[in-house]
Amino acid sequence: MFREEPKSNGITVVIREVWAWNIESEFAIISSLIDKYPFISMDTEFPGVIYRSDPRKKKNRGSGSGSGDDLYRLLKSNVDELNLIQLGLTLSDASGNLPHLNNPNNQCYIWEFNFSDFDVDRDPHAADSVHLLTQQGIDFQRNKKEGVDSLTFAELIMSSGLLCNHSVSWVTFHSAYDFAYLIKILTRRPLPSSLLDFLAITRVSRAVGKSHQAGSDSLLTWHAFQKMVHLFFRNHLPHNHSGVIYGLHLYSY
Repeated sequence: MFREEPKSNGITVVIREVWAWNIESEFAIISSLIDKYPFISMDTEFPGVIYRSDPRKKKNRGSGSGSGDDLYRLLKSNVDELNLIQLGLTLSDASGNLPHLNNPNNQCYIWEFNFSDFDVDRDPHAADSVHLLTQQGIDFQRNKKEGVDSLTFAELIMSSGLLCNHSVSWVTFHSAYDFAYLIKILTRRPLPSSLLDFLAITRVSRAVGKSHQAGSDSLLTWHAFQKMVHLFFRNHLPHNHSGVIYGLHLYSY
């Protein structure tokens, strides 16, 4: 359940390993800490990528990045096909302090969730990625036997206070795939490929008119935006997205 890492400044960081048999108690601990430690850093481990971009499409593009559509299609193809292996969470306060759980031995804690969804003997994966993860100590057979089912994880994280909480700030690095896998787990379906997919996930229905008619689609877009703000931003307008126009702003990973 615990794995200690070398001491830094007299403090030992302990990785709390989360499995099927202790996930409820660990989420209970995390929930009790969010108000004091509202900065959440996330990282995931997954079995590589099996679909890659065509290098011929990168010619004459300067930075070498494809269009936003191309990048999203590539991400979606991989995430839809593959399964998550691990998800790590680090909780911190504004000063960078990690939770110590009233431990008198200068120990502080972070969390590592191990999932059972990926079967190395059966599921598609990139062999070099799985080899690297094996070298780094991930026991795929133990994950398959003792790991967390992603449905259980989704139910518990939704009620934990980590999501739909305006006081929480998420910290990630090149996180397109990290958030994509999280969305896949939470929605229990492939990533949305269109507005209609998004509407099905969020249960927004057309109020009037027909699809591909401008008036009807404009109202539907507004209702989808309202639902998104309610679900993901706790009814606070996401001002940091203001001025971002789809197709003109590329992301990279």
